Formats: sequence, C-alpha cells, structure tokens
Amino acid sequence: MDQEFLALERELTVFLRRARANQGEMARAVHPDLESAAYGLLVRLDECGRQRATELAAYIGVGKATMSRQLRALEELGLVAREPDPADGRAWLVHLTDEGRTRVQRVREARRARYVSKLAHWDRREVAELARLLHQLNSGMEK
Repeated sequence: MDQEFLALERELTVFLRRARANQGEMARAVHPDLESAAYGLLVRLDECGRQRATELAAYIGVGKATMSRQLRALEELGLVAREPDPADGRAWLVHLTDEGRTRVQRVREARRARYVSKLAHWDRREVAELARLLHQLNSGMEK
C-alpha cells in the first residue's frame, strides 16, 4: 500500500510544480503586473461572482491582511472593484470589473484549449474520470 502513496506523492509533486509555473504565466497573461497568487482569486470571482473578502480569504487559505493587500493590488490594476454588501453595511463585496472578467476569461479559454490539445489522444471518458478523481481529491483535502 505504501508504494501507491509514494507514487501518488511523486506524481502530485511534479503536477504541483508545473501548476505553480503555469499559474505565473497565466497571471502575467491576465496582466503583466499581476502576482501569481492572485490568479486563483480572479478565477474564484469569475466562477462565483461577488464575494466578501473574508470568504475569499477562507477559500484561498490566506489571512485577512494578505487578502486586503491582494485586493488592493487587483483594484489598482482595474481587475476588481468593491461595493457595500447590502446585507451588512459594514462589509464589502468584491467582484471582477468588466475588464477583469474579459481578461480572466480569455486566459481560461486559452488554458482549456491547451488541455484539449495536450490530451487530444485521451479518451473523453478518461478526461472525465481524471476530473472526477481530482474533484474527489480536492474535496477530501478540504475536510
């Protein structure tokens, strides 16, 4: 049984190293001055819409100060904006600007096209199974 987990650890290490490198490229494709770590934040806003900064910080796994700094930088780049939360006047909701949404979606479409190209020789059921297993892994890691 240890061999399976050793193989898993080895393959995830390679996968994560490549993912980190790709995240930097994708961040720069959104905006040349965008920090690599902020890319995931933009994707989350693209998928889920308006969010409180505290929700974003919890999802990304960073503290309030780090999230505030990242959001300030994203606002300065014109990629996100804040608005008062109608449910709580003390809180703010963060959302992508039109420019931010356009840039993020363009990069995500290019990334999906790369997956299609790199995995063209895979059976679609294998791609679906990989997505299912990765979802299962991600869900298990959240707990």
